[in-house]
Amino acid sequence: MKPIYHALVLNLHQPSGNLEELLRDREWEAREILLALDRIPRSLWDFEDVGRVHLSLSGTLLETLSNPEFQQHVYGIVKCGDLLWHWQNQRIFQILGTGYYHPVLPLIPADDREEQLSRWLGIARHLFSRTHFTGFWPPEMGFCMELIPLLKRLGYRYVLVDSNHIEPVDSMRWEEIRYRPHLARYGNEEIVVIVRDRELSYSQEAGMDTGWFMSEAHQRTQHCDFPPLVTTCSDGDNGGWFRNTSSKANFWGVFYQPLLELVRRKETEVQPIFIDDYLNLHGAHGYVRIREGAWNTGWHHGTGFVQWTGSQAQKDALVRITETSRAIHNLRQRASVHQNNAAVQHEIEQALWRLLRAETSCNFFWGEAWVNRCYQDLEAAWSFLAKTESALSP
Repeated sequence: MKPIYHALVLNLHQPSGNLEELLRDREWEAREILLALDRIPRSLWDFEDVGRVHLSLSGTLLETLSNPEFQQHVYGIVKCGDLLWHWQNQRIFQILGTGYYHPVLPLIPADDREEQLSRWLGIARHLFSRTHFTGFWPPEMGFCMELIPLLKRLGYRYVLVDSNHIEPVDSMRWEEIRYRPHLARYGNEEIVVIVRDRELSYSQEAGMDTGWFMSEAHQRTQHCDFPPLVTTCSDGDNGGWFRNTSSKANFWGVFYQPLLELVRRKETEVQPIFIDDYLNLHGAHGYVRIREGAWNTGWHHGTGFVQWTGSQAQKDALVRITETSRAIHNLRQRASVHQNNAAVQHEIEQALWRLLRAETSCNFFWGEAWVNRCYQDLEAAWSFLAKTESALSP
């Protein structure tokens, strides 16, 4: 059997303070989420030889799980320290870089993108005891070509992009576009593009069994004259499929563990693999352009970011983010000559992180329901800006 390589990607994100709020108001939901997170390494302990999972972990989730007060609060549900330790197991997990506050990167000011990515690297390097992360997960898979130089400067080898936004520069067959890594160039920089299969990823999120997946992967790749890489990406802590505590009714017990049993017995052509290992073996081929867009959500196909920009209230909030960002970065530049003034630097930092938190995709994902949270952080940012202006005044 010719192998069909499978890269499994799970996105894990909780907005800042969300788990604490759920524990207070809807404890059952917080428990489901925490148990879903804890179930990931537990489901793979017996499959270190064949299990391969890529994890994207937002900075706000990592911040929550590593908070000693939160750890103590949920000790009877999960041991967060143990969970973070198990995620360090590089035999079964590859950690993907992302943005700290989980923003839709093309929708936020360019000056804030590096702040989001650098802050994630800061907490991830500390918690996972490593300096380098090779793969990048754009929050909500929101991507634009202008991000490529930034990703390369921060050391990323590849980026994951949804299949609906790929345009080959030269002629490519359908299966070649979907199941082969490519290269994308912007200016003088280029990066490897890993293509998410949208339909198979939707099935991964909604629920599928092992036999169906193997058959579907075979049918989709049967005309490949190269080793195919099937990449499926979904949230790993949302929906009943991932949150169900019964092994007879969740992703791990119904799909992934049975698949790994077949892999171990060499009874399937599907072979789990880390993306880096595939690239080391088979490389990337052909250039593509990537249209601006995100992954599909329950309400929208991702083109044009309408999920996050569809209403006037969402658009107005994004305009206010741009205005606030401009003011903060201008003030940072003016204050650069006051590096030794701890009070000034503190006020600017307080304004900046509230701006970055205001940019989280969740503030826009739910229509207008969470837009007020964006404004609350922006108002706080302007308050700290005013204090900084006062401190700088002669």
